[in-house]
This record gives sequence, structure tokens and C-alpha cells, in this order.
Amino acid sequence: MSTELFNVADIFGENVFNDTVMQERLPKKVYKKLKQTIEEGTELDIETADVIAHEMKEWAIEKGATHYTHWFLPLTGVTAEKHDSFISAPLPSGKVLMSFSGKELIKGEPDASSFPSGGLRATFEARGYTAWDCTSPAFVRQDAAGATLCIPTAFCSYTGEALDQKTPLLRSMQALNVQALRLLRLFGNTTSKKVTPSVGAEQEYFLVDAEKFLQRKDLIYTGRTLFGAMPPKGQELDDHYFGTIRQRIAAFMRDVNIELWKVGVSSKTQHNEVAPAQHELAPIYAEANIAVDHNQIVMQTLKRIACEHGMKCLLHEKPFAGVNGSGKHDNWSIITDDGINMLDPGTTPHENIQFLLVLTCILKAVNKHADLLRESAADPGNDHRLGANEAPPAIISVFLGEQLEDVIDQLISTGEATHSLEGGKLETGVRTLPELTKDATDRNRTSPFAFTGNKFEFRMVGSRDSIASANIVLNTIVAEAFAEACEVLEKSDDFQLAVHDLIKEYAMENQRIIFNGDGYSEAWVKEAERRGLPNIKSMVEAIPAMVTEKAVTLFERFGVFTKAELESRAEIQYESYAKAINIEARTMIDMARKQFIPAVIKYTKTLADTVLAVKEAGVDASVQAETLEEITVLLKEARAALARLEEVTAQAAAKEEGPVQANFYHDEVCPAMENLRRPIDKLEMIVDKEAWPMPSYGDLIFEV
Repeated sequence: MSTELFNVADIFGENVFNDTVMQERLPKKVYKKLKQTIEEGTELDIETADVIAHEMKEWAIEKGATHYTHWFLPLTGVTAEKHDSFISAPLPSGKVLMSFSGKELIKGEPDASSFPSGGLRATFEARGYTAWDCTSPAFVRQDAAGATLCIPTAFCSYTGEALDQKTPLLRSMQALNVQALRLLRLFGNTTSKKVTPSVGAEQEYFLVDAEKFLQRKDLIYTGRTLFGAMPPKGQELDDHYFGTIRQRIAAFMRDVNIELWKVGVSSKTQHNEVAPAQHELAPIYAEANIAVDHNQIVMQTLKRIACEHGMKCLLHEKPFAGVNGSGKHDNWSIITDDGINMLDPGTTPHENIQFLLVLTCILKAVNKHADLLRESAADPGNDHRLGANEAPPAIISVFLGEQLEDVIDQLISTGEATHSLEGGKLETGVRTLPELTKDATDRNRTSPFAFTGNKFEFRMVGSRDSIASANIVLNTIVAEAFAEACEVLEKSDDFQLAVHDLIKEYAMENQRIIFNGDGYSEAWVKEAERRGLPNIKSMVEAIPAMVTEKAVTLFERFGVFTKAELESRAEIQYESYAKAINIEARTMIDMARKQFIPAVIKYTKTLADTVLAVKEAGVDASVQAETLEEITVLLKEARAALARLEEVTAQAAAKEEGPVQANFYHDEVCPAMENLRRPIDKLEMIVDKEAWPMPSYGDLIFEV
């Protein structure tokens, strides 16, 4: 374990081409032009780009970089990069120059047909472009390859369609900025020039020993255990949550933090999560597109550093049945360039008319587009997680807390809010403890979309997913609600009267989305159905929300997606689901055929020999015989379930690709997988541990 001392302030951002570095290295005129591009979206000319590229290259080479890459977020769920060295054509002397032009900085050209495009690009239509996102700083990544200059970029096709997560995210941020400024101007704000969604993404993950990981084909191929019986102890005692961090894990976390701090990721909080072997990392907030990039860096860094410590990091939403899965809480707020948080209610929210309009607009947006918000968190792994006692239910609702719910109730019942509940003081009953100020509102961990003081926390996003999709939807649906409010208010003769009427109207029309109770209860499922709220339980049920007339109208109005882009993404989602379940099913077949069934057959021979030997000794062999019979019955059940899984998996492969195939995997293959798992897990509890072919849950989650 390293005991090297360091000062966080000295290393933070040392590998980032940030504002400080740009001010030091760029000519004032060039720096001013770049800042104007970043802040106002003006176009960057090639001469200015050449100067920036040269200084960026020199800075990166000083950091040891030999290559650069356009680092982008295709629709694969992970990042992509193609590395080019800085060397140019050799000189007659045999030497080479190190060069990097403005054109190379601004534009790259990966093969667009080799990434998911949902039909937007055919195999023979290969050209695609990466475009520099200058609002997200370039950084040098140091790893086994040496040092590489990473340039965050957007990725689009030759015909201009978005093939990534970054492009529509930037479009949605632009839409929100325009409409939020429009709203602020109505309230007399003439100083704010830009409004940006601010995001902080908490990241949950599991750590397991690498040696044990490599003995499990399911973890290798799918990222989760497809078989496994619960150990005698799980998370029942709640002793892992916030518990003392074990030394091996602490050493890992230390190295993760160092690597993240160097590339400007403000890793702030770390702790043990609820399940054994589960942990969490949370950063400080950043602008949405930077937060998206940072979260991708966090996931890559967790995996890389885990390997260096002899472990594997599992980012799957449900790597182990029976214990909590992992999510990614997306904390979202709206901030102006001069520091105003539009979601800050102040001490008297009932008097904060601008906040109340913003709040009721968000209620309207979430109520109208609950299906889209649910789809933004759709993932095969999340199907196992959402709705369990560890994550929000699949029903979208909004938690406001006692204080804001009371204000909304006043607006609905009387037409105006006259007071706000106060927090008061916390009584501990111990004189030596300091007096603590108590918030006016408790928290609700069962809510998928909860107001938490000055932000909303969207808790549905899966642990391995990009947070881009959720923020694209949030930004766009709120932009629409702001636009519709502004259209009403801009036409009014009496602004004060009109805004009060609009707040009351929005509160009344969208109160069904507000729920402060227990989201895990069966009573809420029935109540949500009575209210008419959608309960979208699976990914395949969620995907159609992307291509409804309502969704197409929304995204096209604000230039976030075209209809063709939405249809392509729906196609990619169906394909991704089908492929994920197919890989899981084939892995289960492989493990059952080649590992579990042979191991159990071998063990039954040992048992049968034991039964004969005991009988020959003239002793009662009923226990051994009963065990043999029990195992044989389960073995037969497993063999029949295996045959059924093989049959439906073959049928699924022959289905028409798209919703037909994806739904068949969901309706037929997934139940067949569960039916095979059930007898195998029971067998694990009976068969001698020495005869079992792989590490158990207990080995994986308690021996890290």
C-alpha cells in the first residue's frame, strides 16, 4: 500500500488543459476568442484553432504524451477513442517533427458504420465525424499506454445525425438555456447571460476479488451472476452501510481519488454502501456535459484501478440477486452564470414567485413526460433493480417534502400561499451536544424524482449507464414547460396576476405526480394506477415512449432529436436488449452444460458409492439415499429447464429484429432463464462445496 504524501490542491487538475493553463499558455487574443466560443457559442476560426492546438500539444508532450485521441460517447454505452501520434512525416534527415493542427483538434473521422446507428448509416456508408467540444476541457490520461491527450468530442454522421450521447446533450442544454433566460427576463433579470443545468452523479459499484471473478463465466461475459444461492448472511444487519472501510478497499479508493483529482474530477465522497462489497463515490457538481464526461472517467478509472489492486469492479445494476443493486443518482439543478440557482426556494418559498413557477413547470414537465423520463433510465440490468427495496419503483412520481407540499396544497385550496413550514431545532436530549438546525423537510429514498433542498435527484439511472440520456430528457422537457409558461406570460397585460394564476393552474393540473409516501408499498402501486400514472416495469415496455407523436413533437421543436434520430435510437435500444439477454441465456446454457450438470453428476456418483458402502457395512443409509434422491430430482428439473432455455433461445434468434425479437426475449427467454437458475441454486445449497465448480456468493462478496 502506498504511503506517499501529497497535497490535493497541488495535484488537482494537473493533467487538465483548464482555464488556468489556457491563460498561461495562450496569447491573450486567442484566449479571449476561445472563451467567447465556450461562453457564447461563437464559431472558432481555423487560425485560432491552430494556435490552441499547438499549445495543447506542447503542454501534453510536457506531460509525457505521445498520442492524442478524440474521446467520444457512441451509443455503445462506453467511450470510444482512436489514437494518433503527434509525429509528422519524417524529414530528409531522418528526424520527425511533432505536430498537431487546428483541423486535427477540431475534427476527427472515425468509421461511423461500425458504431450503433439504428439504420442511419449502412456498412458501405462509413464516414462520420468527431467535433471538439471546447466546453469540456481536454485532459492527459496516464495509464499503461503512457500518456494520451484526450479531447472530448461530439460524434455525428456524414449527413449530420447524432450518433452519440454528447451531441443531443449539448442541444438540450442550449434549449434549456434559451427558455430559462426567457423566463428570467420576465422576472426582470437583465444580468444573467447564460443558464446551465448543473449535475452531480453519485456512482455505486461492487468490488470482487479478481481471481474469483475469473472463475465465473457469468461475471466475465455479462457483468452479473446468473446463478448463485444467498449465503447465510447478506445485508440484514445493515453493518456494511457506512461501516469502516477495509484496508484493501481504502487503498483502492485512495488511488482512484488521486487519478480522478489529477484529471479534474472533483471526487468528494466515498463510503461503503448497503450490500456487502458495495461502495459509492460522489463528485461535486459540474455543468451537465462536463459531469457526463467526468462520470465516464469515473467508471473507467474504477475498473482500471481495481485491476491494479487485484480486484474487479462490477458496474452492473444487479450483479447479485438477493442484495441491493447499484444505481446512479443524478442530482440536477439549473444555475445562471452569475450564480443564481433557479431551484433554490429560499427561506420563505411561499413568497418566492419565480421559484414557485419554476417548480410547477417542472411538475408539469415530469407529469406530461413521465414515460420519457422512465425510458431514459431503461436498461436490461435496471429491470432487475427498479421496484426492489433498494431503488425507486418503476412508477415516476415527484417527492417535494412537507414544506413544499404544504405550499402547493395552499395554492390549490385557496389560490395563494401565505406561509411556509419551518424546520426548527433538533432535540437530541443530550446537553453536551450542539443545538442543530432541522430542515423543514425529511428525505424520501423511495422516490424516483425527489426535491432535496435546491435540486432534484433522479434516482432511477443505472450504475453502468451514461447519465446523458436522463439529462437530455430533463433539460428538454423543462425547456418545453418554460417555453409554454413564457408564451402565456408574455401575452398578459398584468404579469403579477398572470403568474400567480399560472402557478395555481400548473399546481392543480399536475398534483397527481406528487407523492411523498412509501414508494415501495403495494398501496402506492394501486394508488398510482388510480391516478393514471404509468407503471413501466421493463426496458422493452419503455422503449416505445421515444417515438410517440408527443416525444417527436417535443424533441423536434427544440432541435434535440429529429424523428429519424429518435427512431434509430429506439431500434438500437431494442437491439441492445435482445443482444444482452441472448448473451446471458447462452452463458447460462454454457455454464449449465459444461460446469454445473457435470459437477452434480460426478457428485451423485460419489453419493451413490457412499450409499452402497454404508449399506454393505450394515448401517442405515437413508440420509445418504434421501440426499441422492433430492439431488437427482433437482438435476432432472435443471436438465429439463436447460432444454427449454436452449429451445427458446434458438427461437428468439430467428425472430424479426426489433420490438418482436426484444419482446420475445423478455416474455419467453427471461422466464426460461429463471427456471434454469432455480434448481441450480437449490443444488448449490446441497452439493459439497468442494464439488461445486465455482466461487459462491459468500466467497465473492465477503472475501474481498
